[in-house]
Amino acid sequence: MAVQTAETATNPTVDLGPAAALSCRECGHRVPLGPVFACEECFGPLEIAYDFSGYDTEELRKRIESGPANIWRYAPLLPVPSDVADKPNINPGWTKLVKADNLARELGVTGGLYVKDDSGNPTHSFKDRVVAQALEAARAFGFTTLSCSSTGNLAGAVGAAAARAGFRSCVFIPHDLEQGKVVMAAVYGGELIGIEGNYDDVNRFCSELIGDPAGEGWGFVNVNLRPYYAEGSKTLAYEICEQLGWRLPDQLVVPIASGSQLTKIDKGLRELIGLGLVEDRPYRIFGAQAEGCSPVSVAYKAGHDVVRPQKPNTIAKSLAIGNPADGPYVLDIARRTGGAVEDVTDEQVVDAIKLLARTEGIFAETAGGVTVGVTKKLIDSGLLDPSLTTVVLNTGDGLKTLDAVAGTGLTATIRPNLDSFREAGLAS
Repeated sequence: MAVQTAETATNPTVDLGPAAALSCRECGHRVPLGPVFACEECFGPLEIAYDFSGYDTEELRKRIESGPANIWRYAPLLPVPSDVADKPNINPGWTKLVKADNLARELGVTGGLYVKDDSGNPTHSFKDRVVAQALEAARAFGFTTLSCSSTGNLAGAVGAAAARAGFRSCVFIPHDLEQGKVVMAAVYGGELIGIEGNYDDVNRFCSELIGDPAGEGWGFVNVNLRPYYAEGSKTLAYEICEQLGWRLPDQLVVPIASGSQLTKIDKGLRELIGLGLVEDRPYRIFGAQAEGCSPVSVAYKAGHDVVRPQKPNTIAKSLAIGNPADGPYVLDIARRTGGAVEDVTDEQVVDAIKLLARTEGIFAETAGGVTVGVTKKLIDSGLLDPSLTTVVLNTGDGLKTLDAVAGTGLTATIRPNLDSFREAGLAS
């Protein structure tokens, strides 16, 4: 669908709950709610502006706590219609916040360590949150096809959500993704198109398609629906605080791909503070990248405000975005909150995947290995305070990235008798 102006985006019949307008993150210019993503004044990114006036803190808290065990318990804080829970959607969220005492002992964390394990979502990654949100915007704007550019997890989430809601789906991925993610995206019956190139090439193609008649009626969840899609990441912040007893964590370690997840988690925390649902006190946000695609980490360490693109070369393909759209905003948040942005090698990613699995029984995909690996590195360097409550995000299931730990296998092969068992040194 062609990029729309403020005038063509106007739709007074759209019901998106407390969402009041789209506001430019750079210049503050506002436009009506619609499928637009760039400011017509300065080309800055648009995001949702809300009207939360009239909310009573305790009534809101009770409404949330009595809501469904998915992201729609937070419907009063999201751009969705009031009857969203009654519509066909994949209903992600309310995933486990695991108190990781075994991992804490390994890393020397004494203040409480938690893993927010989003592998428990319907397609086993946090992308279900953002797609569920984008689907409601697609419905509101009358789109008939759901689409995206993806490094894998998003493709599967779009395919599943579209199938559930009766939409056509057509998604675009780099041609060389992990086979597990290709199969999971294709199984839902939508169209899956491989593009020769990396994710940034795929994303550029999708931006061109939006402006072409061939893209008429298409809702690209991470392009023309991006302002709505991105709001789904706020629900991670909401859940973490509610699961901690309506309190802010002291520190969070968040993986960086486009950077949108980290920026929206920060937005969600600030909204909870503004609404009086949590006590206003300092928190620190740390960003995690793989060394083979670490443009934000490089910029942070160099003291730069601009993120220089990189060509990705890492096993953490779900984070392999060399030109992250929200990179500069991640830098702002890390510095404002007293956090940092760090990176780890592919070898450290694999070691961290195994560490988390061995200590907590959580099999993370490579992005989870990045966050755990960076957490260890931040503790070792003294940047992360082990005496404070820390939440580490695992955003996907390790079954999606089996190649990363393909060398892991049998401890021994024995004959089916006790003598062979003892000879292998396995008896206690």
